[in-house]
Amino acid sequence: MTVQETDPLEPPPCVDLLARTHFDAVVIGAGPAGSAAAIWLARAGWRVALVEKQRFPRLKVCGECLAASNLPLLQALGVGAAFQRAAGPELRQVALLSGTRSVHAALPPAGQATGAWGRALGRDTLDSLLLQQARAAGVRVLQPWALHALRGQPGAWHCQLRSTDTSPIDQELHTPVLIDAHGSWETLASPSPAAQPARTRQDSDLLAFKATFTGANLASGSIGVLALSGGYGGLVLADAGTSTLACCIRRDRLRSLRQDAPGLNAGEVVQAWLQRECSAVATALQGATRTSPWLACGPLAPGVRLSARDTVFRIGNAAGEAHPILGEGMSMALQSAALLCEQLLPHSGQLLTRTKGHTHHTAALLADCQRRYSAAWRRNFGPRLQLAAAFAHTAMRPGATELLMALLQAWPGLLTQGARWGAKVRPAVPPQRLVGLSSF
Repeated sequence: MTVQETDPLEPPPCVDLLARTHFDAVVIGAGPAGSAAAIWLARAGWRVALVEKQRFPRLKVCGECLAASNLPLLQALGVGAAFQRAAGPELRQVALLSGTRSVHAALPPAGQATGAWGRALGRDTLDSLLLQQARAAGVRVLQPWALHALRGQPGAWHCQLRSTDTSPIDQELHTPVLIDAHGSWETLASPSPAAQPARTRQDSDLLAFKATFTGANLASGSIGVLALSGGYGGLVLADAGTSTLACCIRRDRLRSLRQDAPGLNAGEVVQAWLQRECSAVATALQGATRTSPWLACGPLAPGVRLSARDTVFRIGNAAGEAHPILGEGMSMALQSAALLCEQLLPHSGQLLTRTKGHTHHTAALLADCQRRYSAAWRRNFGPRLQLAAAFAHTAMRPGATELLMALLQAWPGLLTQGARWGAKVRPAVPPQRLVGLSSF
């Protein structure tokens, strides 16, 4: 009788799920990108571990808008109906606000059955919906756990995890596929070709702030984009009658403002600045009540982080980040997860095979998937990053904003066209392919 030798990554067939340490994929980070990738892979029969170091629900610095192009993705992920029930009003109009002036334009509708316009939903709610769906799909969720150390190579990764509770516990997971969805301000536990070098503080650094309010005097169905001297921001009515005010401000601008108001904390300084700089913000917040403390993070590092030579797969902000003036953060998270799964899932039969000598073949196959995914990512998101950067740098400079406002007052339809250029109505993965992704 011939005995088939098995790869060391393959666990015994009767290992209980709670004790399992060998997975087909390990995803680091359970935000929209990580949870979405975990759901699609698990539904295709992959054994998936999803690692998240924070407890949910959590508050995040996020503009909280989801463009209509993401609604087919949410539907395919199984949270479309819950999103529709919980989210704020349909966003049918955009306004560029600068000082006392404003330009309004219609947002373009998306020609799809799942919804023609985007909406806003708190990140705490969206994160929880997606994580709950991941558990329902059979994903093993480790929370609160963090990646402590990493060794190995594509096809044979060894992930040393540590519980972030008061009594740390270590556990090692083994996987051929590692997906990095950790977000903007962290790095994996080991160096990689695309790792970002440490950088010194610069005056031009952008720091992000966000707060939520009730009772704001804000038009339903409109999103306001704020052009500010030394920054930019956004204002929108989200779920449960809550309004979200978010902004980015240059470090030197914030330092100057704080010097002029030594008795205030950074969030209070930012709120006062926003109300002085933009009359629409002052009007909206008159009589409003802030429901959360000001959250802050940064510095932002817009740009591309992934590479065709990466040994791990990067999605969400781990892959690249756009200036948030276009509200593309969650869109890029969900859509990059779809792009990656579109590359991985057709090879499920090969990637899930665990026989002796298969690791080398798996590594070659994963390298090919990496090259294809990187090319698809740049093709879909590269133009968005460029458009967002151009818009952001214009909005932060008063002279450039003057010219832009004059142009838009003459041709407000350019704002509508800008939304189309920003892929607000076109998903990176067409809806007809999402059906294949979720039923592979």
